[in-house]
Amino acid sequence: MADEKQPEKQPDKQQDKQADKPKPAAARPAAKRAKKIVEAEGVAHITATFNNTLITICDMQGNAITWGSSGKAGFKGSKKSTPFAATVAAEQAAREALNLGVKRVHVRVQGPGSGRESAIQALASAGLQIRSIRDVTPIPHNGCRPPKKRRV
Repeated sequence: MADEKQPEKQPDKQQDKQADKPKPAAARPAAKRAKKIVEAEGVAHITATFNNTLITICDMQGNAITWGSSGKAGFKGSKKSTPFAATVAAEQAAREALNLGVKRVHVRVQGPGSGRESAIQALASAGLQIRSIRDVTPIPHNGCRPPKKRRV
């Protein structure tokens, strides 16, 4: 009986498959973002279109520190173009900028959208000190030729 060979244990095929799979994303340690070193003064660019409002807060060199939009704030469809959505988006962006150390901003507003004034008010109410407000909407000096008249 000592001569009898015992069957070798075969590793389970399922165990092999599990060993080959990479670990799920939750199991891996998350890569930490480096803390941005920012100065106390920056520029808040507000782009107010008919469909959305975008707020980007940059340092004085133009490097983006934080951003927010009506879509990022959770609004969808035609609600993104409302002044309330612009207020919520600007508050979120301002809060992030304050946490990173921005205290004073120069505001540059661009576009014809309805969220222009409400976004500026939201930046001020969130705690940012507004130094200046400038409208940088591009205005053509009779640039492109308009399309031909529509015939219905």
